[in-house]
Formats: sequence, C-alpha cells, structure tokens
Amino acid sequence: MESIREIYKIGHGPSSSHTMGPRKAAHLFLEKHPEGKLFRVTLFGSLAATGKGHLTDKAILEVFEGKNCEIIWKPQEFLQKHPNALRFEVIEDDGTATDSWTAYSIGGGTIIDESGEKETVTVYPHETMQEILDYCHSNGMKFWQYVEKHEGPEIWPYLEEIWQVMQDSIKRGLSTDGFLPGELKLERKSHSFKSQAPNFSGPFKKRVHIFAYALAVSEENAAGGKIVTAPTCGASGVLPAVLYYFRKVYKVEKDIIIKALSTAGLIGNLVKTNASISGAEVGCQGEVGTACAMASGAATQMMGGTIFQIEYSAEMGLEHHLGLTCDPVAGLVQIPCIERNAFAAQRALAHNTFALMGDGRHRISFDEVVKTMYETGINLQSQYKETSLGGLALHDALPRC
Repeated sequence: MESIREIYKIGHGPSSSHTMGPRKAAHLFLEKHPEGKLFRVTLFGSLAATGKGHLTDKAILEVFEGKNCEIIWKPQEFLQKHPNALRFEVIEDDGTATDSWTAYSIGGGTIIDESGEKETVTVYPHETMQEILDYCHSNGMKFWQYVEKHEGPEIWPYLEEIWQVMQDSIKRGLSTDGFLPGELKLERKSHSFKSQAPNFSGPFKKRVHIFAYALAVSEENAAGGKIVTAPTCGASGVLPAVLYYFRKVYKVEKDIIIKALSTAGLIGNLVKTNASISGAEVGCQGEVGTACAMASGAATQMMGGTIFQIEYSAEMGLEHHLGLTCDPVAGLVQIPCIERNAFAAQRALAHNTFALMGDGRHRISFDEVVKTMYETGINLQSQYKETSLGGLALHDALPRC
C-alpha cells in the first residue's frame, strides 16, 4: 500500500480528479515533448461531461501556455480503464500525431496510464484494515505508531504542513463573503454561520461551528483556493472541520491532531487501495463517504478510543454514505457537494460518540463495507457518477425569490 502522502496533496480546487489530475498529466506530457509547438488533448467520459465546470480545460491550457493547444470534448465516449480519461497528442505541421499518451485521473490527483502503474512506491506491507488491526494488536501499537514505523519520522513534518494548509483554508473561508464563481451564483455561507454562532448556546452552537468550518474549506475549494485533498478536493472540508472543531472546542494539542491526521490518512489509503475515491468511478460515496470515515476515525482517536473503536467509527462513516451519487449541478463542485461536506463532518462526531459507547465489536467490518461501497459504485448508472446527466443535476438550482 502506498504512502498517505498520496491521500493528502496540497493544491487548488475545485477538483482533484478533474483539475489537479489533468494539470499533472499535462505537465508530464509537456516534459516529454518540450519542443512541441502544437498539442491536442481529448477529454473523455466524466472529464468531458463536467470538465468545464471543474475548470479542466483551464488547468490544461495553463500548463501549455505559450503553445498551441486544442481541447476536444467527448462526453459520450468512455474508455474502459476509468471514466476520467484524457489523451495527449503532439501534432506536426502536416496534421499528423507523432506521439500519443492516454492518461487516467483516478481520484485524489493521482494519474495512471495504460500500464496501470501509479507513480508511487509501496511503503505498507498490509492492504486491509483487518491485517493492520491484527498487526497492531499483536505488537501493542496504535495506528499512528504503525504509520510512523512504515513512513518514517519524516512523515510528521509533512503532516504538520498539511495541517497548516487546512487551518489556513478554514480561516480564509470564514473571513470571505460574497458569491462563488460560476453560473449558480451561490452565496458563501461560512462567514455568516460563524458570525451567527455567538447567538446560540449549547449543542446548537457547537453544531453551527462544525458546519461553518466545513463550509469554509468547501467554499474555498469551489473558488479555486488552496486546499488539501482529504481524500479529494470535493470532500476536502470534512476532515479539517472535525480537526479544527476539536482544537477549538476541546483544546486538543497539535501533536494529538497530527497523530489523528496520520490515522485518517491510513483509513483513506485503505479505501483508495481496495475500492476507489473517485466520484466518476463510484459516486460521492467514494469521496464524502471516505472523508467521513477518515474524520470519524480521527475523532475517535482524539477522544482516546482503541484501535477497534476507531475501526468501528470509520466503518460507520463509510457505511452511512453507501449509495451516495455524484450529481453536481451545472458541473460545479458546489451543489450538493458543499452541504454534503458540512453534514458529513457532523456525522463524524456522531460516529465517534456511538463507537465510544461500546468496545469496538460490531457485525460489519470496515473491509466489508469498503468492498460493498465499491460494488455499489460500479453498479451505479453512469449518469450518477460525475457526469451531471442525472439526479440533482437535471433540476433547476438557480436562485429563486
């Protein structure tokens, strides 16, 4: 299993698969053909269907700045390996293509090609939660100690940087008012929520804060701001909101938060390894569902939960999002994406409480729900997997008086 660095990537929104991934692929192809003058990039399937709303073409053209680059859209054509496919070609003066490369953006900013090989190195010997649980239990280890053992102590400065970027995105989001870019003219809410929080007390006040934190990051992402994939751009608001909530409400120290961040990365890594975190492949259950699992496990660890209670909490985070479709209105990472981040963050707090009420024993394992999520996603019709051809995307969501 790869490093959790592949789960946490610093970049700009609105989409890890539709913006960060294509930009990365474009850089790789241009590095191979720096002398090329004319390029053609063909977008297939989900990349073509919602690429304009996700700024896919803008991300690619920025890489080929100073070159002639033609973008071709083929939303009805899906390549077999993955719905997020794009083909790069170098074009000569006579119109012939001298080199061609097909890449697939499989989620979280990760790129593969026809070889199917990722640009990562295997660092973990185990690939299932059960294997990790057995190893940690036998060796008296916490999940964060397991991460340190295989990633090395250099993982901690990396996660400190990740945490800092997460906090910065929350602070920017909370202080920014106005409307998000795009035809929906969606109004930002995080600033308003934070301003209203002092008007309430008790559990309601805490709920307003968790909503505000998640909205802040998700709105920054939708605006193309700097965020951390956790595990994707579209689900980037869930985990930071929960971590920031524990820092503010429970005064949790930085080192505890960083350790929880490592455990959350391990959970997301398991989903990415055994299923998918791509909305175009398995729907939003793979994005927000995984983010909720990560946040649920992190919250339980910060509250002193055992590795078995953490596993249970993470399992609930994913289980309670099974079947969630990816149907962005107007192809933008705004409706229903932003609100889903807020409610997934709140759910994570509930999963934490529920898991801590028992000893961690339960019937459906994390590994089983990961497998179920993947099977459910594969069986979803394509219009519910980031194509904006079904679900909420078909209904008028423009502002009304």
